[in-house]
Amino acid sequence: MTDGETTRLRARGALAERCRAITGARWFAVTVFALILANAAVLGVETYTGVVHRWHEELKLVEHGFLAVFTLEILLRAAAHADRPGDFFRDPWNLFDLVVVLCAFLPVVRENATVLRMLRLARVLRAARFLPQLRIVLVAVGRSLPGTVSFLFVGALLLYVYAMVGWVFFADDDPVHFGSIGRAVLTLFLLMTLDGLGDAVRAGLEISRWSILYYASYVLLASFVLVNVLIGVVITSLDEARDMEKEESQPARSPAEATDAPEHRLRDRIVAARRALDELEESLQNLPVPCSREGGGTAPSTSGQTHTPPSAAT
Repeated sequence: MTDGETTRLRARGALAERCRAITGARWFAVTVFALILANAAVLGVETYTGVVHRWHEELKLVEHGFLAVFTLEILLRAAAHADRPGDFFRDPWNLFDLVVVLCAFLPVVRENATVLRMLRLARVLRAARFLPQLRIVLVAVGRSLPGTVSFLFVGALLLYVYAMVGWVFFADDDPVHFGSIGRAVLTLFLLMTLDGLGDAVRAGLEISRWSILYYASYVLLASFVLVNVLIGVVITSLDEARDMEKEESQPARSPAEATDAPEHRLRDRIVAARRALDELEESLQNLPVPCSREGGGTAPSTSGQTHTPPSAAT
């Protein structure tokens, strides 16, 4: 590595440290959060036609000020990862902020007032970055989407089957609610929320007493079983989102610490093994010496003596 590359790396590291000190400060987070709330308040004020006509230039100037401040914020967050640029794009919140800010500079977006208002409204969602509980809820909603899609498929299948059964049995007597498959689906979808269940059951009993089995089984499966399954999926995703938030809140180890981690574990094992051997040796030294069988004294040392076999002694 040349001296020029070393100098550039040091400059990037110094810039990243300074920007991280700013973006990690509490006053910075509070200021950005207050600006997001102020932006939301200005969006609400612009819904009043009289205020817009009277303060049009002032509101436009305020909007440009918000855009400048949010642009400066995203630049500081990007500069905080100057030593590791890839880490900036691994954070989904950074990508969301970057898209929201950059789209405001696109000519097509700036000319379309509706799209521009939607992007300005998207800035309000950036408040989730500074509210951990709201961030957990949004992450949980995102993680529950695969399970929710499966739930919707099963629910649509159940709804279609019951709608066809209802059309077969009730179409002639109750064409308002079961005259076609579309009306039957709409009726059963409303019954899924238990809205108008009493009126539907009374109307069904006038047609046939067996209709109570139809409505009871549908309400049991759609309103109780499927809804509870959906709640279970969301709660599971919420727990996973909390675990992810706890892992991200823990201080990250430096690359050097991550590299030395296996060596530290090996050294700890070696030290533990040595300690165990020392304790074993100490315990063996403290054991009592066994006595001789014939006499009460201690057994003589056998070093330096020659044992004569019994046959030779005889």
